[in-house]
Amino acid sequence: QVQLVESGGGLVQAGGSLRLSCAASGRTVSNYAMGWFRQAPGKEREFVAAVSRSGGNTYYADSVKGRFTFSRDNAKNTVYLQMNSLKPEDTAVYYCAARENPAAKTIPSEYNYWGQGTQVTVSS
Repeated sequence: QVQLVESGGGLVQAGGSLRLSCAASGRTVSNYAMGWFRQAPGKEREFVAAVSRSGGNTYYADSVKGRFTFSRDNAKNTVYLQMNSLKPEDTAVYYCAARENPAAKTIPSEYNYWGQGTQVTVSS
């Protein structure tokens, strides 16, 4: 079983950047497909980005494609979400998730483990 802890959220102006981190413990992230999701107030949790266990396949939501980048550092047992050109509509709690199955998925229910989330607020 893996435990996930997100960090790096905060308040940023539109057009700015943040890098979210998701540190894993218990097992290494290389054992899992990993995903980032977000949830805004009053909305359902939505897919942001995901990478397969092998790292060979990475997927992004259309709304973040070209602005966000998912990366993984196996030596640090951490995954990252680099977020550039942030928009007010990116405001949400961001969650890191791990999936036992090696394929990356875009549906939250496909993931077995979740972090507690980190708040990202983008001001206009």
